[in-house]
Amino acid sequence: QVQLVESGGGLVQPGGSLRLSCAASGNIFSFSVMGWYRQPPGKQRELVATITSGGSTNYADSVKGRFTISRDNAKNTVYLQMTTLKFEDTAVYYCASTWTTTYWGPGTQVTVSS
Repeated sequence: QVQLVESGGGLVQPGGSLRLSCAASGNIFSFSVMGWYRQPPGKQRELVATITSGGSTNYADSVKGRFTISRDNAKNTVYLQMTTLKFEDTAVYYCASTWTTTYWGPGTQVTVSS
């Protein structure tokens, strides 16, 4: 069983930055593909970024060049550095861990507003 807890969400102005963190329990973190997903208001959940156990990354086109995913296997933590935030980045952001199955965190709200 894996438990994930996101933190770092909040209210930020357009153009601002936030750093999300996701702490994972269990002993499979280093084997897992970790990902960040988001669900904007009234829309379906969508991929933001993923990072493999070896550090290979993948980003949604909408966040390329603005968001950076990283992981610290020693701390069982994955991060999402978000810069140049836009109104359309407003969403609940979820952390996911995938190895033989996928686990989800409860989510953290990010609101971009002036």
